[in-house]
Amino acid sequence: MAKKSENADSQHSKKIEAEESLKQEQAQEMPEEKESVEETEAEEKEEPKKEPTAEEKLAELQDRYLRLSAEYDNFRKRTLKEKIDLQKSANENLLTALLPVADDFDRAMQSVDEARDIEAVKEGLRLISGKFSGFLNQQGIKEIEALTKEFDTDLHEAITKIPAPSKKLKGKVVDVVQKGYFLNEKVLRFSKVVIGE
Repeated sequence: MAKKSENADSQHSKKIEAEESLKQEQAQEMPEEKESVEETEAEEKEEPKKEPTAEEKLAELQDRYLRLSAEYDNFRKRTLKEKIDLQKSANENLLTALLPVADDFDRAMQSVDEARDIEAVKEGLRLISGKFSGFLNQQGIKEIEALTKEFDTDLHEAITKIPAPSKKLKGKVVDVVQKGYFLNEKVLRFSKVVIGE
């Protein structure tokens, strides 16, 4: 019986030892579990990333719209100002080139009062007229040929009709009241003409 009792005691002590080692293992595992539990609790405490609500989306879109419209308005004002400045200075080169012709006219007008020779005045005016025509040609302006040409509504503007002086001039331009001009192959001003019928 003593043997049985020793066996039982040893089994009992082994059982106790096993339970204690199990408790120790659990105790060692517990800090890891505690950490993971603490992490999940911390995550739960953090505010979860929420999707923006419809009002927030609307407010953001309105803000973007206002910024974009203000940017466009600034762009429009800036380009309008640049366009006005460009128009103001665009004629500067043209007018500067025209000044010598104006100077020639001034000199001609001064000499008209003192001139005794009418032929010299006529010659001076012809020179100024030629200089002015050359200036216009440099700017791309050409006269529209109209006299004795077929009437063309794309080039001419009829003022009136008169009986044609000859059969050849029927339906043609018999007189030019105001010259027309091209600017680089585009009609700048239509010729005002009289048509023979």
